[in-house]
Amino acid sequence: MSDADDAALAPILTKLAAARTRLIMERPFLGSLVMHLPLKAAPDWCRTTATDAKAFYFNPGFIDNLNLAQTQFVLAHEAMHCAMGHDHRRNGRIKRRWDVACEHAVNLVLIEDGMKPPLHGILADQNYMTLSAEEIYPMIPDDTPEESFDEHLFDDDSQTGSSSDPNDHPEDPEKGDAGGAGQSGETDPQDRDGGAGSASERPDPMTPSEREDLAEQWKNRLAAAAQAARQAGKLSQSMLRWVDDLLAPSLPWRALLARFFVVNQRDDYSWRRPSRREGDALLPRLSSDGLEVIAAIDTSGSISDEELREFVSELDALKGQVRARVTLLACDNQVDVNAPWEFEPWDTMQLPSELDGGGGTDFRPVFDWVEAENRSPNLLVYFTDAEGGFPKVAPNYPVIWLVKGKGQVPWGERVQLN
Repeated sequence: MSDADDAALAPILTKLAAARTRLIMERPFLGSLVMHLPLKAAPDWCRTTATDAKAFYFNPGFIDNLNLAQTQFVLAHEAMHCAMGHDHRRNGRIKRRWDVACEHAVNLVLIEDGMKPPLHGILADQNYMTLSAEEIYPMIPDDTPEESFDEHLFDDDSQTGSSSDPNDHPEDPEKGDAGGAGQSGETDPQDRDGGAGSASERPDPMTPSEREDLAEQWKNRLAAAAQAARQAGKLSQSMLRWVDDLLAPSLPWRALLARFFVVNQRDDYSWRRPSRREGDALLPRLSSDGLEVIAAIDTSGSISDEELREFVSELDALKGQVRARVTLLACDNQVDVNAPWEFEPWDTMQLPSELDGGGGTDFRPVFDWVEAENRSPNLLVYFTDAEGGFPKVAPNYPVIWLVKGKGQVPWGERVQLN
């Protein structure tokens, strides 16, 4: 790229950087996802924007005609394709129809979240609101005239299930072939931190194994971004619903529970004076006070004994890794008379041989017990079907609901059991 090209590109990169910064400040969930896509100018082949889940490709002329809000939209649009896993979910469907279905799914989520799309070429049929790309796909005709404004570079049109011509791109710079999702490999750290480059050639399609690896990376990025935004109170209800629906069947509850434990682990540096036998130097040392965890199990009959044993076994493995002291409670519509059962980090945690239960479901007695005992846990984990009475006000400590079934929770972090 010549010096003149660099000079012409500079204000475009400034606009993109400003849009990313605004996203991070106003919508940290989307901003976090967008930062995983380094910016790549591609005027030779990209008419609008594109992604292969490794970079954000753009035509400088297209970006130049957008205002800042529209620029935020196209950045978020490409990141959402990646986070939604649209690349590996096609599964032999006709590429053109699949791309159109993905466009409707992404745009409807972003518009519902209050973002401003470009004025032309946006597919967002309100009849498809809350539907996934798989649910939208059968409603798209084989000969649909609809086209997305961007290009999806996850695979090429010669692969199974595609019927469109790879050279069949509209000449209108406001339109492309379709909108996309993920591939494989980590992005370059320099690019991920905000660097930009050029892409003179279209990136090669991914192999199936590469797509699978990158899809897993985007799942983890999605979960981490959602957790951080929730804790900051900056994840909208529309995004929250979409994230819960997408993560529920994708990430094992054990992995999500482990992540919550690690996030809440209380490791810090200690400046306490060492023993004289350790020498004269006063150096910081990593110390840990461990975690205080309350674990509650629903014994109303909706959770099987085998599932309860799996839950307790998983807690036993986790508590040793993060030095957690676990207090186990059992409750249907009242706390078990034999509770609590206390387990130190070195104790083997087992499900009690006899548990009261079989009545209705009420979650309030557990939280009343914690308050009456003057406990201040670092975390409360509740294993339940979420069908019962909840306290009206959330406690001042983190709560994770491991939910079997479709029950919803009014507050706390909901993790779907699968």
